[in-house]
Amino acid sequence: MKEISIFDVIGPNMIGPSSSHTAGAVRIALMVRKLVQKPICEVKFILYGSFAQTYRGHGTDKALVAGILGMDTEDERIKDAFYHAKEAGLKYTFEPNEVKHTDHPNTVEVIAKDETGDITTVVGVSIGGGNIRIDQINGIDVEFTGEYCTMIIKQQDTPGVVAHITEALSDYNINIAFMRLYRESKGTMAYTIIETDENIDEGVVDKIRNHSSILKVTII
Repeated sequence: MKEISIFDVIGPNMIGPSSSHTAGAVRIALMVRKLVQKPICEVKFILYGSFAQTYRGHGTDKALVAGILGMDTEDERIKDAFYHAKEAGLKYTFEPNEVKHTDHPNTVEVIAKDETGDITTVVGVSIGGGNIRIDQINGIDVEFTGEYCTMIIKQQDTPGVVAHITEALSDYNINIAFMRLYRESKGTMAYTIIETDENIDEGVVDKIRNHSSILKVTII
């Protein structure tokens, strides 16, 4: 049974009007920004369920753009996010999709292009009280919330990679709260998601990267 904190009840400190439609949307887009790492020049938001129906009235559109720009839930600039996007040269579009069914009504697919032309696709869900869950990265089903210090490792699914990752964490005495491997199929692209009880030292990241099958390491 999932415990409910007082913050789940009263919601986060935020610019309104809705924790699910505004704060959650900011956090999903901010997570995308952190996953991409490079400056994002163009982004498309495909909105499902309640997001698709009310995104303008509840400020979900501005919240998503604000998150891509790096604003957090308390940032007063959220209400002027479109202006700041123009100033930053960020191109954005919204595509409501009221036909496709999703497991959660507050779902958005974010397709982000960085300055080098690389495209990252992320599916995120605003689950209430400003809390979020990431359900997909680049077509691979994953699951993490960002509530813990989280390491996302993009890798080729080859023998010995997971052992290399766990050895690096052990060498730095890092306690793993959750660790999951997600992949399309055996031997293809995979993601290892690690959530830890403490901050992750950059030395661990450098050590994990020192393997030919590790493609990218991101700390949230």
